[in-house]
Amino acid sequence: MTNPTPSQTQKTNTLNELQGKIITAAQRLYARNLLAAGDGNISFRISDQEILITPAGKAKAFIEPEDIAVITIDNKIIHGNPSSERLMHLAVYQQCPQAQSVVHAHPPTAIAWSIAYPELAELPNACMSELIISVGSIPIVPYAKPGTDAMGQNLLPYLPQHRAMILARHGALTFGESLEEAVNGMERIEHSAEILWRAQSLGGLTYLDDQDVAELKALRTKLGEKIL
Repeated sequence: MTNPTPSQTQKTNTLNELQGKIITAAQRLYARNLLAAGDGNISFRISDQEILITPAGKAKAFIEPEDIAVITIDNKIIHGNPSSERLMHLAVYQQCPQAQSVVHAHPPTAIAWSIAYPELAELPNACMSELIISVGSIPIVPYAKPGTDAMGQNLLPYLPQHRAMILARHGALTFGESLEEAVNGMERIEHSAEILWRAQSLGGLTYLDDQDVAELKALRTKLGEKIL
């Protein structure tokens, strides 16, 4: 049996490290009640052509390294049983060369906004300075049946300008230049949605004036595209 070369060993060690980080991210999302049972999926681009992605049908908080699948950017399966919702991830990677990681989860309050107010095009960002500074805005992508081509197609009008999106009646999707950024984005979506929900239930939403909103948007532009 031939011993692995140093480059092969390094590649294996890198993959093992990335698998561990994906599992840790899934556990973090589960602990924050952003994932339940077999919901959600996490992916990470390891080359121009290859992507690691969590498996279909398994509770993400309890996956093992060997469960994580490998697919190509044109949806060929190299290894494992990848998520049936991978077309969303692939749409992001195909449209956004800066995307290193994609997270799809089911943040309860964010989803509730899309159910209670189906006419909303985005979360009411003019209520909160932090929402504008951290992501700019959080649009609500029209509903698509899970597992269909529409899941990817419906994202296209929002890419690459939006890195944090609510998926109407379904969940949310974020991408980042790192796994940490994508996970932070998912927390940001739910945190913002929960604050707005509490304000709505306490008596209704109030809004910043136009000048404040304009200044916050200018600051957001200066800070760049990353989710904060």
